Amino acid sequence: MTDTPRAATEMLLVSQAADNAVAQIDFSPLSGKTVYLDATGIEKEVVDKGYLVSLVRQQLVGAGAMIQDDKQRAEFVVDMRIGGLGTDRHSVLVGTPAVQLPSVVPGLPTNVPEIALMKKSDQRGVAKVAVFAYNRITGRALWQSGTVEATSQVKDTWVFGAGPFSRGSIRKRTELAGEPLPTIPNPFQAGQKPPPPSGPTAEQFYPNHQALPPPPVIPAGLLGVTGPAALGEKPVVR
Repeated sequence: MTDTPRAATEMLLVSQAADNAVAQIDFSPLSGKTVYLDATGIEKEVVDKGYLVSLVRQQLVGAGAMIQDDKQRAEFVVDMRIGGLGTDRHSVLVGTPAVQLPSVVPGLPTNVPEIALMKKSDQRGVAKVAVFAYNRITGRALWQSGTVEATSQVKDTWVFGAGPFSRGSIRKRTELAGEPLPTIPNPFQAGQKPPPPSGPTAEQFYPNHQALPPPPVIPAGLLGVTGPAALGEKPVVR
C-alpha cells in the first residue's frame, strides 16, 4: 500500500475553502464582456493554483463573461491574487504527553508513552482571494471584488484511546476510524431533503452556449481614432 505525497484530508480542506471563497464573489459586472483571466500574480509554488484558476474561470463563464485565451482579443483583463491558500492545525491533550526520561539504569526503558484521557486535533483550510478588472485598451478600472476569505475544518477527537471521531465541513457525518457512524432516524425530519448545493459545486446548464462569438477588439489607434474619442468610445468592430 502506498499513499500520495499529500493527504486527501488536506486537499479536501484547501479545495473546499477555495470553493467557499470564490462563491462569495459576484462576477455579474463582467456579464457580456470579453475578458482575459490573468493569474500571473499567483506564485508558481502554490500547489493548488490550477484548481483555483479553473474555479474562477468557471464562475466567470457562469456569470456570462466571454473568456478569451488570447489577451489581445479581450476588452477587459481580470487580474486575480491570493493572500492565503493552505492549512494549519492545533491540538489539545488532556493527560500525559509522551516523554523521555534520562537513563539511570542501563537497559531500563526511559520512554513514557502518551496517556491521553481525551485528545483533540483540529485542522483548518484557509483561502483568501481577490480579483479586479480593468480595460485592457484604456487602462481604466472597471470593477473589483474586494478581498473574500473562507475556511473549512475537520476535527478529530480521541476519548480514552478510542478514536478518532472525525467531523467537520468536509465530512457528511461523524466518522470513526474512517467509517461513518450510524445515525438515529428522526421522525420529525422524515421526508425532508437537504438543500441542494450552491456556488461552484452546484450543477448548472448554460443555455446560451450556442450564441454567436463576440466581435474582435481592435485598438482605437488602428481605426484612426485619436484624442478623447479613443477613450470615450468602445473600440470594437461591429
